[in-house]
Amino acid sequence: MSASITPPVPVRHYLQFKDFSAEEYAYLFARAWLIKRKFKTYQKHHTLTDRTLAMIFEKASTRTRVSFEAGMYQLGGSVVHLTTGDSQLGRAEPIEDSARVISRMTDIVMIRTFGQEKIERFAAHSRVPVINGLTNEFHPCQILADLFTWLEYRGQRPDGTLDVDALKGITVAWVGDGNNMANTWLQAAQILGFRVHISTPRGYEVDPAVAGVPRGDFWQVFDNPMQACRGADLVTTDVWTSMGFEAENEARQKAFAAWCVTPEMMAVAKPEALFMHCLPAHRGEEVAAEVIDGPQSVVWDEAENRMHVQKALMEYLLLGQL
Repeated sequence: MSASITPPVPVRHYLQFKDFSAEEYAYLFARAWLIKRKFKTYQKHHTLTDRTLAMIFEKASTRTRVSFEAGMYQLGGSVVHLTTGDSQLGRAEPIEDSARVISRMTDIVMIRTFGQEKIERFAAHSRVPVINGLTNEFHPCQILADLFTWLEYRGQRPDGTLDVDALKGITVAWVGDGNNMANTWLQAAQILGFRVHISTPRGYEVDPAVAGVPRGDFWQVFDNPMQACRGADLVTTDVWTSMGFEAENEARQKAFAAWCVTPEMMAVAKPEALFMHCLPAHRGEEVAAEVIDGPQSVVWDEAENRMHVQKALMEYLLLGQL
């Protein structure tokens, strides 16, 4: 009698938040919740034994490397780490050729790079799933972690499970640059049914064409960041000068001076509002120390949760729903 062979899961990529449906996110949040509880109680969860993750970094990162690398090892797999000097996507050889080679030697690829166009080209020629670890345009893994963190704090059912419907109707205030994080928040709001209040300095607005979302009732723009925070369930921000934009730092310091999340901004949000930041943070610039180190801040849980949601994501891309 021949052994049965499980059909391979069709190759899917995670390049933008809108690549998945609301139902898939409900599964991922539930799975991440299970995986995190097992991690906290020292239970093995080796669903990706003998699988290999390739991590390609053209933009350096502490949290992205540690969360993906530790997460893959905790799932029983192994990791190949490639830096800019090792890979040089599109320089040492065409991106398409790198994709063809790397995807024949590994089971899943995470890329953290500059333009979204690079990761799209790589994925188009990859035989294995590709995950966006960050591009100039999108940061889906971070928003996945942020939403999971909010559900941990505000979306638990009486039986301890997470209710993704708790996200419907909440208001997220984004204060700062109209960057990859802001773009991804808008995609998440459209899919999961919540609202986003966006407040950016003039000249740093969100571009709906880049974000890939139409203007609609689920997002509203505010010139005054204080007004954006009023009545919010979650207030969140990012550094004023992201990697790759260092030449603009002096101009940004002046333009963003009024976009520091202060205790006064948190005071006009809902009393139970949470504060998040994707880190690294600069106290006294985009956020006051009293806020990021205060009782409403959940940034450390948010940072840890990158690892747990990414474990659920890698597992889902390789094995499907379990």
